[in-house]
Amino acid sequence: MARRENFLFLFVVILVALALCIVLPTNSGVLGKKGFQYGLDISGGSRLLYSADLSKKDPSETDAQVMATIKATIERRVNGLGVTEPIIQIQGNNLLVELPNVKNVNDAINLIGQVALLEFKEQKLDASGNVVKDDSGNVVWIPATALGSDGVTQEALTGAYLKPNTYVSTDSLGKPEVAFEWNTEGAKLFGEITQRLLNKPLGIFLDSTLISQPTVEAVITDKGVINNMTLTQARNLAIELNSGTLSVPLQVIAQTDISPSLGQDSLDKSVKAGLIGIACVAFFMIVYYRLPGLVATVALAIYASIVLAIFKLIPGFTLTLPGIAGFVISTGMAVDANVLIFERMKEELKRGLTLKMAVAEGFHRAWPSIRDSNFSTLITCVILFWFGNSFGAATVKGFAITLAIGVLVSLFSAITVTRTFLTQLVNNGIMKGITLYGVKHD
Repeated sequence: MARRENFLFLFVVILVALALCIVLPTNSGVLGKKGFQYGLDISGGSRLLYSADLSKKDPSETDAQVMATIKATIERRVNGLGVTEPIIQIQGNNLLVELPNVKNVNDAINLIGQVALLEFKEQKLDASGNVVKDDSGNVVWIPATALGSDGVTQEALTGAYLKPNTYVSTDSLGKPEVAFEWNTEGAKLFGEITQRLLNKPLGIFLDSTLISQPTVEAVITDKGVINNMTLTQARNLAIELNSGTLSVPLQVIAQTDISPSLGQDSLDKSVKAGLIGIACVAFFMIVYYRLPGLVATVALAIYASIVLAIFKLIPGFTLTLPGIAGFVISTGMAVDANVLIFERMKEELKRGLTLKMAVAEGFHRAWPSIRDSNFSTLITCVILFWFGNSFGAATVKGFAITLAIGVLVSLFSAITVTRTFLTQLVNNGIMKGITLYGVKHD
């Protein structure tokens, strides 16, 4: 038994050391990702309101279906930007998009709102085989057609035939290019088109704008590249092609930029309030429960370091003000579990049990109450997460996630950390007097 307790003590010490290496300093880290990722309400960012032109939708689709498709497309594009925990909500025919930590808002606006219709066209020729030009002297391009696998001529080759694995690479000269891959049908169409256009230019259009016109040098089927663009343009194009096209055009009708200084002020006040609350709780625990209260305070500090380390390690985790509220609430629940345990310990000591037996019985008898109360909270977290996920309330989701993580870690803190430390103190005979445990002599 003693060997098991020693192993648990060593495990807790190692775990705390690793957690501190991950958390400190807060803006970087020896282990895990660097710094905490903060949400729009803390780090600042932009809130964009888009209006969808539903008059240009497919008549076979309802407004709700179109808006849902647009939302899914924008979510994929925003994730491609590297923005974590964006808030994207449908509001009638409008779409609200909140982007935390966005440095170049204009690039984000252009990327999100672009229809991203990729088309491949060929030059129009007259009866003599000469290139046709318009009144301004510009080459006239027409959709590149080919015979599909069903024997029907496809009117145009578009990005709809691309696999969602487009990526940015570089050519032999180190210039950026976008590498793409066709699906089976697209490969057949592209092979037929490039065979017909050998040694002729192939026009690549994005939203009716010519972005590249390479000369076809060989028959190409399943793969190809798009060049003649900057690195930023290449990255945005890859994101757009992977996310899919927008079924209707979008227009920004409102934009609000949130200053990072305002968010930092909110964060500072929240942290200050949390620290004051925790200090008050620690003071009460030490005064009322004496030694166990001191152990609980140490366990609380360990709990906080572990939770913050988890926040840093979760990929894409964004810390928002509601998330901080969930963390603070779970901290109170961690103390609540210790209160139940210590009260049971005091009762056992008053009954005349030894310190060792009182500690064991206190944890054993308090466990059912702790388990049930925390399990109820976890059920509430699941409901809140479902609500936030179903109705696009990202702040509710963030609160539910941080609260659930905090509750789970608080169980570990109360049952394992506090118990291990108290058992070590009792077994080693360091603190024997029952007055140190908040119990008076009869």
